[in-house]
Amino acid sequence: MKILVTGGTGFIGSHTCVKLLEADHQVVIIDNLVNSKKEIVSKIETLGKKSVEFYEGDIRDEEKLDEIFNHHAIDAVIHFAGLKAVGESVSMPLEYYDNNVNGTIQLLKVMKAHGCKKIVFSSSATVYGMNDNVPFKEEYPLSTTNPYGATKKMIEEIMQDLYVGDAQFSIALLRYFNPIGAHPSGLIGENPNGIPNNLLPYIAKVANGELEQLSVFGDDYDTVDGTGVRDYIHVQDLAEGHIAALEYVKSNVGIEAFNLGTGEGYSVLQVVKAFEKASNKTVKYQVVNRRPGDIGSCYASTQKSKNILKWEAKLDLDTMCVDAWNYVQTCKETK
Repeated sequence: MKILVTGGTGFIGSHTCVKLLEADHQVVIIDNLVNSKKEIVSKIETLGKKSVEFYEGDIRDEEKLDEIFNHHAIDAVIHFAGLKAVGESVSMPLEYYDNNVNGTIQLLKVMKAHGCKKIVFSSSATVYGMNDNVPFKEEYPLSTTNPYGATKKMIEEIMQDLYVGDAQFSIALLRYFNPIGAHPSGLIGENPNGIPNNLLPYIAKVANGELEQLSVFGDDYDTVDGTGVRDYIHVQDLAEGHIAALEYVKSNVGIEAFNLGTGEGYSVLQVVKAFEKASNKTVKYQVVNRRPGDIGSCYASTQKSKNILKWEAKLDLDTMCVDAWNYVQTCKETK
């Protein structure tokens, strides 16, 4: 199949592109490079041992999308492109709604116009809001606590309505939990611009001496050690989940949501300890007040993905941390 991957040079997108090439799909990427670099394209090609078509552009640009669909017989789309920082979304809500929601609408319009009706969408566990009844199941009512989560929920609703209006569409909504790790080669991984928004890149920068210490937001939750518990999933497993979802939309019509997680929660301090073991470095941290809107525990029910997608996560927390540290060291050597 020929697959258009929006946001294909990003953290999850790049790993998925490699898996697509390994599965013998043809890959076309569109990315505006807001939070990634063009050099990732050659790394994807090196790892996947095949070439990709790359377009630098924004999914809000209908003409650019038309150009791609006119030049390529796109069979399906995997849609990653979007702004993704929860905290930033609170201070920049209009940018998030414009980029994530408006961008998706433009993409869906062009897909429909060209008769391409298979899409795998990068959603998020943030659509479960403040629900603290773990594990989170796909049938739970949805709610959000920030604009980023609201854009994901809104896009899911738009896609539900799209299917009602056109029952030829096949849509997989993938609700990620907390992707970490890196490709075992060390060539691609998570390297955010500026101060990281996510836990593991922040821990890595502390271990690497780039940041002084980690702030741990609260140690009085009802968890194993009082710190927040999350479902961390290796980005390699997550990428495999997209291949499974692609196979699903290839042979089914309709719209379905799937959790992509391990079904197991780890606390902040458990992640710190695992990273210290992987890096042989001490990660300094300071406990500070809870953040508003945070919940104690968040992890996935994985039964639906196992039953329908025939997919489940295989890699453990130690492997996630080893691969992430390997990537940090590779970046250091190539500077």
